[in-house]
Amino acid sequence: MKVKEGYYRTIWIKQGDKKTIQIIDQRSLPHEFIIKDLNTVDQVAEAIKDMYVRGAGLIGATAGYGMYIATLEALVSNSFDEHLNLAAKQLTATRPTAVNLAWAVDRQLKAIQKGNNNQEKVDIAYRTATEIADEDAEYCRKIGEFGLSLIEEIQLKKKGKRINILTHCNAGWLAFVDYGTATSPIYAAFDKGIDIHVWVDETRPRNQGARLTAWELYEHGVPHTVIPDNVGGHLMQHGQVDLVITGTDRTTYTGDVANKIGTYLKALSAKDNNVPFYVALPSSTFDWEMRDGCTDIPIEKRDENEVKYIQGLCDGEIKKVLLTPLESPAANYAFDVTPGRLVTGLITERGVCEANEKSILQLFPEHK
Repeated sequence: MKVKEGYYRTIWIKQGDKKTIQIIDQRSLPHEFIIKDLNTVDQVAEAIKDMYVRGAGLIGATAGYGMYIATLEALVSNSFDEHLNLAAKQLTATRPTAVNLAWAVDRQLKAIQKGNNNQEKVDIAYRTATEIADEDAEYCRKIGEFGLSLIEEIQLKKKGKRINILTHCNAGWLAFVDYGTATSPIYAAFDKGIDIHVWVDETRPRNQGARLTAWELYEHGVPHTVIPDNVGGHLMQHGQVDLVITGTDRTTYTGDVANKIGTYLKALSAKDNNVPFYVALPSSTFDWEMRDGCTDIPIEKRDENEVKYIQGLCDGEIKKVLLTPLESPAANYAFDVTPGRLVTGLITERGVCEANEKSILQLFPEHK
């Protein structure tokens, strides 16, 4: 994606230094654009856990590169395989909800096992990390193509009038390696000249919509408006939303969707007001083992201070401000689950399907 005069992915190998992974530190956006080096598994784990990087696809890609870093560390350890397995456990434990994380680590472990010696294992890990990142970008590009057709259908019905799309949290370029999922159809439509406007939920408590999605859309030139999280229902009630598109951190093969807290409420509002509610995801975000998402998907509970404090730019400095009484406790559930019955459809790299077991497995028959 374009940032000022340059083009970036969210994660890459440092030019001229194959032992260093570079990321955009998303904690500082939109006020500062900081590129951070990652050289150790500990640093990669910290970057995932403390949300230097976030979003299902980017978490997976970062874990893939983390396993490559683990092989470099394993070369100088007492036991290559033991160090690798410990690194895998460390990375997998950083974020419990996003399924891409364990998927990427497992994919690396299976690929690395095929190496005949330690150096070959390092080479395999490097190639696999690159493949995971490249696939993520390509799948998101295809999601944009399939999602574009949905927007074009609405354009025909509205006879060219402006299309208003609502999204929640950040399922954009910053949540993946490139393009994003929920935003990929938006970028494709905008680039094609379709008149679109995006309602951007601020997405408390970490404000990924207000800080990240709005910044992305601004950099790309897409018309948008930031709104408080609770405004979406009002807008749908008054005919000001034509389409809702969100991302997901884990989706069961039966169509239940775990996404940033507040998504479930948007789906209920969309259902009540006959607004199409779509979820965009690459196949790596499906959980092919889990049936009942509402019961079985682990919901991450994060530090209460993310709720009690807010971060922003003040007098030229990024500062944290206490919002609540200091003594008041806070609950910080990071995700909720939207049942498949509330989801109009899933936009994947293979096409659009209904959010149910039959339709999903028709699109991905190898998982039957």
